[in-house]
Amino acid sequence: MTDGLLSPVRAGSGAEAATGDEAWLRALLDAEIALARAQARLGLIPADAPAAVARAAGRITDAGRLAVQARRSGNPVVPIAAELRAATPHAHHGATSQDIADTAAMLVASRTRALILRDLDRTCAALAGLAERHRDTPMAGRTLGRPALPVTFGLKAAGWLLGCLQARRRLAQVRLPVQLGGAAGTMSGYGERAVELLPLYAAETGLDEPVLPWHTVRTPVVELGAALAQTAGALGKFATDVMLLSQEEVGEVAEPAAPGRGGSSAMPHKRNPVLSTLIRSAALQVPAQVAVLLTAQGGAAHERPAGEWHAEWQPLRECLRLTGGAAETAAELAAGLQVFPDRMRQALDRLVQTLRAHGSGTGLGSAQALVDRALAHYRTSGA
Repeated sequence: MTDGLLSPVRAGSGAEAATGDEAWLRALLDAEIALARAQARLGLIPADAPAAVARAAGRITDAGRLAVQARRSGNPVVPIAAELRAATPHAHHGATSQDIADTAAMLVASRTRALILRDLDRTCAALAGLAERHRDTPMAGRTLGRPALPVTFGLKAAGWLLGCLQARRRLAQVRLPVQLGGAAGTMSGYGERAVELLPLYAAETGLDEPVLPWHTVRTPVVELGAALAQTAGALGKFATDVMLLSQEEVGEVAEPAAPGRGGSSAMPHKRNPVLSTLIRSAALQVPAQVAVLLTAQGGAAHERPAGEWHAEWQPLRECLRLTGGAAETAAELAAGLQVFPDRMRQALDRLVQTLRAHGSGTGLGSAQALVDRALAHYRTSGA
């Protein structure tokens, strides 16, 4: 079941599947299983306990039921832990609910980030191709929405490319750590070898090892949110330019055509820039979701937040979903973008006439050299 009717930018996308209730439940259970495996490696619980936890986890499949049960405890980990402990007393040993919920959030983020990075790579490759092919394609540059000086379309595409590259780098560098602090952040349930458990738990999940429990130091969440906002913004910049350049009176580019795409319910003659519209819708929403994450960071009191931690869940999921949907859409837009140099030349000719009438220069400056510079950076970036 999907709830994407009002959010088509991520409906049916890989990011939507990776952040749905079923995926989140899988991450919660994976966090519990990984914790048991790490503890067994350290000898804190019997060697056969992780298998028992995994078997019990395999029987927990109804996310809707858990959501209703979570109303009694404030989070879904409490009913999950109760079911696991009914199968084996070694489940959820020494952990608090936030340990599992935060670790699960990082697992969901890690799995969704991999999809976003893949689509950013596709987008960057397509934009680099546009920049290279149109390195010397002249067009009218526009400032404050008005014709300004000659540029090249390759330089415009290089700008889109650089923005996406910078966003990709930042997103890839965000650390996604496990959470493990126990009831009050002291790891008291694990005895003298508690600190030894952190790297083992990180290894079992594939996440980063934290320096300290971060129950009320929400840096991982806000850094991830900020990186997602930067990514959505870079994609939104690309989409905004495409939307404006594809206006009928400009007509210098067009979105890739597909049956039924861009249709209007009231005006059958229209072909709307629907891909750009979807990307822009995400870029406009993600910063607002990040604002909740930033607000929750400052209010996380003492050793356990009351409401702030809970308030992060849905905004973080929306940031991942929206950015993931935008990245998938942008990859399609960049790969299929149609470019019309003749229309660019017409607008440029009008601009050149105006510039000459005012005695201004009409050259391209260092546009081509700047494109070369951007492409060289892309080729050495490892993206």
